[in-house]
Amino acid sequence: MSYEATVEFKFNSTWTPTYASSFDDDFIPEENLLITAPAADLSCRQYFKLFEKFMLAVGMSPHNIREGAMSLVLNEWVNDADQRKTCDEYEVTRNEDLHEKFKEWKERDEEIESIRHSQIENDIDSANGVAQWV
Repeated sequence: MSYEATVEFKFNSTWTPTYASSFDDDFIPEENLLITAPAADLSCRQYFKLFEKFMLAVGMSPHNIREGAMSLVLNEWVNDADQRKTCDEYEVTRNEDLHEKFKEWKERDEEIESIRHSQIENDIDSANGVAQWV
């Protein structure tokens, strides 16, 4: 038994000029766009990639497409655990988590400074009071 499936994205537009307007060289009065793809084995990411191509073809900007995709993850209807899981997967820090990140970075910087300071003191002690700069 075989399984065949096709997915289609279709866009048709026409523009009828009015008395006060007319066509110019930069405008297409009619557009018909059909994107088809075999859908039997498409993954979720492949569906999104296909839909991205369709949205680009009908004039959406890449920024708006990415913004729309992120809104699927980061909205009040998606539970917090799922949002965090996706953010962790893509190494994205949410605004409400920045305060904790800043604390971690500050502690790490203080540790590094402490290690540097102790190395300088060790170098001074080992050189009988003469600093050896690395």
